[in-house]
Amino acid sequence: MTARFARDGYLVFPNFASTDAMTRLRARAAEIVGAFDPASGSGIFTTRGQAARSDEYFLESAECVRCFFEEEAFDERGALRVAKDRAINKIGHAMHDLDPTFREFSHDHRLGEIAEAIGLAQPLLYQSMYIFKQPQIGGEVKWHQDASFFVTDPPSVAAFWFALERADRDNGCLWVQRGGHRTPLRERFAVRDGRAALERIDATPWPTLAAATPVEVEAGTLVVFDGMLPHYSAPNRSANSRQAYTLHAVGARARYAPENWLQRRSVPLRGFA
Repeated sequence: MTARFARDGYLVFPNFASTDAMTRLRARAAEIVGAFDPASGSGIFTTRGQAARSDEYFLESAECVRCFFEEEAFDERGALRVAKDRAINKIGHAMHDLDPTFREFSHDHRLGEIAEAIGLAQPLLYQSMYIFKQPQIGGEVKWHQDASFFVTDPPSVAAFWFALERADRDNGCLWVQRGGHRTPLRERFAVRDGRAALERIDATPWPTLAAATPVEVEAGTLVVFDGMLPHYSAPNRSANSRQAYTLHAVGARARYAPENWLQRRSVPLRGFA
């Protein structure tokens, strides 16, 4: 396992999550969306235009549970084009600590064992996201490295991505640059003087799809990848959603940059145990 992760930058664990566990997560996510009042915030999630990321609604979501709309959920007049439950891009960013259902799933000793095997010492869970990848309007997530959003010295962030539905090329599965975790960090998402921006810090080009590997997996699969690994997902134009749940863990021994957008101030950080 350790050698494969060091070589490829990611690992795939089929049948990690049980059917019952996935059913509970999907049901709880539906309840959160059902209770969400769109008038309470205007978060639109996109990695193409970073302006929405800099608003107060996003930046204050590190220690709460908030819903974010798909970029294509609105028409030219600003009205929703689809029902609310089909318009949400994701829920973030502290369900793993604040919501009992997600907390039970996230603090799994098996995840701690995997973290240890890949060399992530004393992992602390900074972020959780429930991603819907809605039918027809599920947005593109451009090539990026998760370490851009969790800068540490030395680099330490790892992602734990759980497929809650089948993910394939039709509905926007992950694509990765196998071995690309050994390439430089290209961008950094930082907050300076109260404003967030994505800064280009290295000119290394992003990979092309021709040079990338699709990660097509069945529901229940766990994909673990290095925060330096470039990855991408296409828009979902199919009739099927591609729901997934993601955790980001950072090593406690690494220095966590004060410019990172996600800062824990009142909710204590915990590990997997």
